[in-house]
Amino acid sequence: MLLAIDAGNTNIVFAIYDGTEIRCEWRATTEKNRTADEYAVILSPLLAFHGLSFADIDAVIVSNVVPAAMFDLRQLCRRYLHCEPMIVGDPAVDTGIVIHIEHPETMGADRIVNAVAAHERYPGALIVIDFGTATTFDVISETGSHEGGVIAPGAQLSAQALHEGAAMLPRVAVARTQNVIGKDTMPAMQSGLFWGYIGLMEGIVVRIKKEYGAPMTVIATGGLAKLFHRQTASIDHLDSDLTIRGLILIYRRNRRGQ
Repeated sequence: MLLAIDAGNTNIVFAIYDGTEIRCEWRATTEKNRTADEYAVILSPLLAFHGLSFADIDAVIVSNVVPAAMFDLRQLCRRYLHCEPMIVGDPAVDTGIVIHIEHPETMGADRIVNAVAAHERYPGALIVIDFGTATTFDVISETGSHEGGVIAPGAQLSAQALHEGAAMLPRVAVARTQNVIGKDTMPAMQSGLFWGYIGLMEGIVVRIKKEYGAPMTVIATGGLAKLFHRQTASIDHLDSDLTIRGLILIYRRNRRGQ
């Protein structure tokens, strides 16, 4: 079985793929200083709950945007899974995607993986919006090449900055408000965060489509995608497993080449 690991700035996702389907999937908080042994302590009971163990895993693929976590993720694979992980971004790993930006080596692994999965599943030109620590908008051409994108602060990051930068403002959760006009400080903040992000997303999508000059389908993924996608007509599809499916596709592509 394949263990797919998506290590983001806020959360790390582990998923088991049995060659036919995603059997199980778990999400944990990303801790930059978490050791390989700690990852093993987290994974072992989760696997056991599904009747699995480390012995059932014979391959690992990793998408990681937290460089400090890479050493211990490799150690987890070597020490407990007895395999060398396939790392998206390594020169030896063929993603099958052409990246048309000035410095393709700076492209985040998660954005590459999302592009691979989106092109495989959805026809035509695409905008992939990933609502994570940062909110990213990736433009994928009809042929599957990455044509650039937009990076904005994520909603949770904006909420944190608002609390830390203004002495009188409390920490609030990002949540939908019934009214745009808040009648107190907390609902006013929540309205600004939620409806402000709706406005940001809709405005950027309109401008990308105008600049691209062709019909485009908009795909939403990431931790906060479910919160936003029903509140705007700008999102065509919600795809929560986009990154994991992209990792599986890249793994299968490289296995065929071996």
